[in-house]
Amino acid sequence: MKLNTLITLSSLAVSSLSYAADWSTTQLHVNHGDFKNPFSKNEATTTVYSLQHASGYRYGDNFFFIDYSKDDLTDDYQDGDFYGEWYSSFSMSKIADFKSSFDAIADVSLTMGFNAAGDAKVMKYLPGVKVNWNFEGFNFFSSTFTLYQDDSQGISHGGAPKESDSWMIDLAWGYPFKIGEQKFYLTGHVEYIGERENELGNDVKGWLLAQPILQWDLGYAMGMPDDQLMLGVEWQYWHNKLGTDTNESVPQLHLAWTF
Repeated sequence: MKLNTLITLSSLAVSSLSYAADWSTTQLHVNHGDFKNPFSKNEATTTVYSLQHASGYRYGDNFFFIDYSKDDLTDDYQDGDFYGEWYSSFSMSKIADFKSSFDAIADVSLTMGFNAAGDAKVMKYLPGVKVNWNFEGFNFFSSTFTLYQDDSQGISHGGAPKESDSWMIDLAWGYPFKIGEQKFYLTGHVEYIGERENELGNDVKGWLLAQPILQWDLGYAMGMPDDQLMLGVEWQYWHNKLGTDTNESVPQLHLAWTF
């Protein structure tokens, strides 16, 4: 997909979601670091531009991100690659007035997710359940349990091999704190996706991906509004990256701008 097409589609999605939302936030993230390709075994310095959007409305909430990545091994005249995820959740407290008998549980939602990759022609469906938790000091803490169902085009269409279905667990959080007069935010997620088999009969190992981000509120330190311009480090730890034997532990320079 061309970058200008990706930007146009992303802008339309953000505009349509924000219009009917009770609340919304949209951010541009830029990450820069050295990553391994577990298939070619090459290592490249890569910049990832990520548009992220979260919003809530009368029946639940939406979250999506679209990554556009380009590395120093890519020809100057070639486009980079994109990868995106979208999750829509339907709140049981909003729809059915659900109230848990456990104070730690804020809400339970039915969720549906989509994962898509450009060059690899990958499409995954992730139906499941999300639990929002009441943990002191956290802006949010959620755990999501889904199936991981493959609807990719496969080798016959020039993509990555199709895979059998599996399952996923994901934890996500946001924790603000201060040191002296400076404001910080610890956010990120950890996911585990179970093992499966591809159309060639090869095992695809279960993987663990952790992406914690420590942000410093640079904008606040410069007299700008809170939580608008954040500078920090994102640490990517990947065990069995993309189902291979490759493990990765990479710090990245991280910049986030909230629109």
